[in-house]
Amino acid sequence: MTTGSRNGRTLKKQVVAVLEDDDFEAKMSELFRFPAIKVVNVLFSLLLNPDETIRWRAVSAMGAAMDALARTDMEAARVVMRRLMWSLNDESGGIGWGAPEVMGEVMTRNEALADEYATIFISYLDERGNFLEYEPLQRGLLWGLVRLARLRPELLESAGPLLRRFLDSTDPTVRGLAAMAAGLLKIRGCRSVLRALTDDDSGLRIYVEPGFLHRRIGDLAEEALGLLDNGEASLAG
Repeated sequence: MTTGSRNGRTLKKQVVAVLEDDDFEAKMSELFRFPAIKVVNVLFSLLLNPDETIRWRAVSAMGAAMDALARTDMEAARVVMRRLMWSLNDESGGIGWGAPEVMGEVMTRNEALADEYATIFISYLDERGNFLEYEPLQRGLLWGLVRLARLRPELLESAGPLLRRFLDSTDPTVRGLAAMAAGLLKIRGCRSVLRALTDDDSGLRIYVEPGFLHRRIGDLAEEALGLLDNGEASLAG
């Protein structure tokens, strides 16, 4: 085994140990002892980990690592973003697991990358653009949209008219996340369908670093309506 292979395995073990730690949020700073691009490359492989908690924490850690990378080598960060985009392209031969979530997380953490890639991210909602037809990918896309809408809603104005179709999805996670996004972005044209969703007793599991929340769609729709009416409702917790 080469030295590079041994070093790579050692780094992966250390990254996994951070992601598994009960105090993940505090331990994540340990990853910054290593070159950001190496951490990013390890985290790419962990987006396919069979453990749901590790997969989602890899998304969080990748956002932080990409923010660090962009601050020192923006072109390298752009290469990673293009790699994520390519994974969502039919020509890639893959499915792009984790790519929409990571894109949303990265743009939430880094303003410069958000300015460059928000329009492309929105295009994945659009049937006339790079629409993601596969519902499991739509879940990740809408989760990323919610993340970005909390901090940088001004970049997502063109997403509003595209959200309506997702509120009618047969997938509860897609419906619930779309309701959250509609409220955060104050999409008043969604008011009637949000009212209808207040009777939706379906539940969904949402990742909120470092763990998960279980929410009822009807409650999320009511909170979204509260944001439309007075802007005071909270969509956290």
